[in-house]
Amino acid sequence: MDLPLVVLLVAGAAVLVGAAVQGSVGLGLGLLAAPVFALLDPSLVPGTILLVTSALPILTSLRELDGVDWRGLGCALTGRVPGTAVGVYVVAAHPPAVTAVVVAVVVLGAVALSVLTWTPRPTPRALLVAGAVSGVGGTATSIGGPPVALLYQRASGATLRSTMGLYFLVGNTVSVSALALAGEVGLDDVGRAAVLLPFVLAGFVLSGPLRRHVDGPRLRVAVLALSTAGAVALLARTLLGPHL
Repeated sequence: MDLPLVVLLVAGAAVLVGAAVQGSVGLGLGLLAAPVFALLDPSLVPGTILLVTSALPILTSLRELDGVDWRGLGCALTGRVPGTAVGVYVVAAHPPAVTAVVVAVVVLGAVALSVLTWTPRPTPRALLVAGAVSGVGGTATSIGGPPVALLYQRASGATLRSTMGLYFLVGNTVSVSALALAGEVGLDDVGRAAVLLPFVLAGFVLSGPLRRHVDGPRLRVAVLALSTAGAVALLARTLLGPHL
C-alpha cells in the first residue's frame, strides 16, 4: 500500500530521529514514532510501526554484542510471552485505550519512584514483571521499551543498547507473529514498513557518533526523559486523540 507523500515524509522524519536516538541511547524509535504514526494514520499502528522498529535492533545489537546481559535478557523475554498474549487479546477484542492508560501510568510511576527513592536493579523477578508489562504495552500500543529500560538506567551504554536491542528484536518478532496470526498484521503493513526502512538505516548511521556523548549520568537522564515522554505521548494519544 502506497503512503501519500506528506505522510511518508513526516513518518520518515519521525523514524529517522527515533532511530538516531535509539541507536545512541537504547530506546526511542517506538516512543517517538508511534504517536506520530497514530496521528497521521491510525492503521499504521500497531502493525507497521512494530515492523519498522524490528529492523533497527539487528544493527544496534551487532554493533555492541559484547555488552549484552544475556541472563537479564532471558528473564525479560520470558515475561514478554504472556504479556504479548494479553496484548493480542486487547487489540483483537477491545479498544486498547484502557491498556494504554494503565501502561502509561505504570511507566510514569516507575520514573517518579526512580527519581525520588527507588534504585532500580535488573533482578530476575523485576525483569520478569517488566517484560510482561512491556509485552502488553508493546503489542497493544507499540510502546513497550520503558518498563525494561528503566531497570537498566544505571547500566553502561553498551549494555543498555545491546540488551535492549536484542530484547526489541525478539519481543517485536513475537508480537508481530502473534498479531499476524490474529489477522491484525497484513501485507499492507509489510509494504509500508519496507518504504520506511531507508529512514531507519539513516538514523542508525547518525547514531554512531552520537552514542559517544551518551553514557553514565547522561544515559540515565536520557532513559528517564524518553520514558516520561513516551508515557505522556501515549496518554495524550489515547485521551485526546479523537479531539486532535
